[in-house]
Amino acid sequence: MTTGTKVTLGILGAIAAGVCIGLLIAPDKGSETRKKIADTASDWTDKLKNIFNDGREQYEHLKEKARGVKARAEENVSRIKENLG
Repeated sequence: MTTGTKVTLGILGAIAAGVCIGLLIAPDKGSETRKKIADTASDWTDKLKNIFNDGREQYEHLKEKARGVKARAEENVSRIKENLG
C-alpha cells in the first residue's frame, strides 16, 4: 500500500469518525440518528463501490493498452532482428 493510499484512507476514516460523532451528539431522537447513520453508510458504500468499479475499468483499459504496446514492441524487435540477420 502506497503512502498516498494510506493518507487517503486515513482522511476518509477521520471524516467517517467525525460524521458519526456529529450524528451521535446531534439533538435528534435515537431512531432518527440510527437511520441517518444507516443512510450515510449506505451512500458511502455506494460511492465506494462506484469508485472501485471505475478504478477496475481504468485498470482493465490500461492493461489492454499495455498489451497493445507490448505486441507492437515485439513486432518491432522481430523486424529489427530480421533486418540485422
